[in-house]
Amino acid sequence: MPMNFLGLDEENSSIETSKVVILPVPFERTVFFGRGTSHGPSSIIYASRSLELYDDETGWEPSSLGIHTLCELECSSINPADMISDVREVCVQLVNLNKFIITLGGEHSITIGTVKGHKSMFEKFSVLSIDAHCDLRDSFEKTPYSHACTMRRIFEEGLPVMEVGIRSYSDEEAEFLKGNSNIKIIKAQEIIESKGEDWILDVVSALLPHVYISIDLDVFDPSAVPGTGTPEPGGLGWYDVLGLLRSVFKNREVIGLDIVELSPISGSTISEILAAKLTYKAIGYKFSKNF
Repeated sequence: MPMNFLGLDEENSSIETSKVVILPVPFERTVFFGRGTSHGPSSIIYASRSLELYDDETGWEPSSLGIHTLCELECSSINPADMISDVREVCVQLVNLNKFIITLGGEHSITIGTVKGHKSMFEKFSVLSIDAHCDLRDSFEKTPYSHACTMRRIFEEGLPVMEVGIRSYSDEEAEFLKGNSNIKIIKAQEIIESKGEDWILDVVSALLPHVYISIDLDVFDPSAVPGTGTPEPGGLGWYDVLGLLRSVFKNREVIGLDIVELSPISGSTISEILAAKLTYKAIGYKFSKNF
């Protein structure tokens, strides 16, 4: 099988005819605990080759749209600011080609670049961050471009931010949240203790018509995704996240998406299989007419 997302043949994976582009960004410079995110994109792509192409929920093969996988962005030797600039430039080019971009990380700092790239086409949109952490520090370990600062930098772009699944943040971030009504949070505990899907309605109603989605895999409970650098107990489940994505794609125009912070565990494929399936489900939701 070809070493691209889903192992697609040339007919279903050429850049010219594909509606979806997979952008792998194996950047790992600012993580401070568990390491391995530089292997995230290649592990997700490798795992995706085991998936069935038929999606039983939407009743079709989303791969028929064409899914092109770019070569990994060369970023192992550059600093975070340069990486962000490079990611932005690639996204600008792809957005101008009318491609739906799914970026695979790599650490969460890459999202700053993807969001900046989408701003070249879409002036105003919400950023939905599905994450265990707020990532709202102004600076961390001497860089404002740490993965712990991602949503702070995006907020400074003038974009409203909705954070879902949060269950860990600092005193500094708590103080910052008190003075910024343009950042909304729904904690994991609220979701898990709720008796229905009202929390999903709350999320969707707070979003602008256009939405960019960023998924940090540590939003999932570690039992579902053990392979991440900063796991937090008490996370969301597979169907919690799918229910949210389904509703956002159905009721808003999703302009782009990233999936980040996979740190593969030797001898286990649980985490990368979930990440690959999540990527494919998002493609199905984006383009399906059956839900």
